[in-house]
Amino acid sequence: MRLQECRRHRCRTASAWGGGALTREIKRTTIVDVGRLAGVSTKTVSRVFNGEPHVSDDIKARVHAAAAQLNYYPNVHAQSLVRQRSHLIGLIYEKPSPSYVVELQMGVLDRLQSERYRLVVIPVQSVHDKAREVVGMIRSAALDGVVLAPPASDHPVILAELAAAGIRFARIAPLRQLDIGCSTLIDDVAAAREVAAHLLALGHRDIAIIKGDPGHAATEARLVGYAQAFHDAGCAMRMDWIEPGLFTFESGFEAGRRLLDRPDRPTAILAQNDEMAVGAMMAARDLGLSLPGDLSIAGFDDSEVSRITWPRLTTVRQPVFDMAVAATGMLVAQLERRETVRTTQHDHRLLIRDSTASPPDHRRIGIPAKPPASADPTP
Repeated sequence: MRLQECRRHRCRTASAWGGGALTREIKRTTIVDVGRLAGVSTKTVSRVFNGEPHVSDDIKARVHAAAAQLNYYPNVHAQSLVRQRSHLIGLIYEKPSPSYVVELQMGVLDRLQSERYRLVVIPVQSVHDKAREVVGMIRSAALDGVVLAPPASDHPVILAELAAAGIRFARIAPLRQLDIGCSTLIDDVAAAREVAAHLLALGHRDIAIIKGDPGHAATEARLVGYAQAFHDAGCAMRMDWIEPGLFTFESGFEAGRRLLDRPDRPTAILAQNDEMAVGAMMAARDLGLSLPGDLSIAGFDDSEVSRITWPRLTTVRQPVFDMAVAATGMLVAQLERRETVRTTQHDHRLLIRDSTASPPDHRRIGIPAKPPASADPTP
């Protein structure tokens, strides 16, 4: 027979075996026990776990050592009630590529390792259609603050309602209203111009473009960069070779098929992210085209898929992990009332790999190809 009673964190277990009975009492460890072992008051233990100032390193070490010895962990819910804060940080993103979201999450988590905040991931199917619902979810989850990834980082309704509600936020890769909140970004226009200039320098003139999701500001910014490169090279973009996409593998594959099924198919494709570029590569293979012999393809992001596909994808490195780390640091600084910068701009890098080369008719049209300024050393 087994009987269990729980009264005020105490558990009494009585068990009978072969006519004999054994009774034992188990008491849950509290901060009183931690304080007693560390030789400090309960209030001091509380101050250590709440991260309050003016506690010596020696006392902090003694309290943490005592807690470890007793296998004690602070009650986060109780701390939240006392401090009227949840210590939860949200990450808002919209259906990005798998590689992109992994980099985002890893960056946020890496920065939170040394903090007392925990991450809540909130994927959104369509920020454009559900902007007010996004803010409602943030408020109902009692989040202390949020990291906004594109396109939420540029959505005026989300930015305005978060500010009105007094909810702190940090923005990743915004391109609009840069005076609102803290931001971490790259120069999308310059990055796109550089990768387009690479294809033009190889001798390509028949270059198609697969655009990203129209709801993302980066889509138009990168198109502007491409146009600047074409202008600098003295040639125009063909508007009938610009295909819509959604930053997904499937949309890249479909756009690639439409472009490559044409009798006047291009010799190169600029895809606005790596997922779409790999989709276009698959479409080319289905049609029996070799890369880069018959067709050159370049992407954007330097996501994991760009490094494991074959041929390895020429792309632009957008340091998503570093941007997520920086944005999270900005948000934590706001919540902890520390000083922080309002904007951090990260460097991009053109990574020339194996998916781009001179066009097949390069010698016939007589356009001299410039040697690449740098190559990606990634094996």
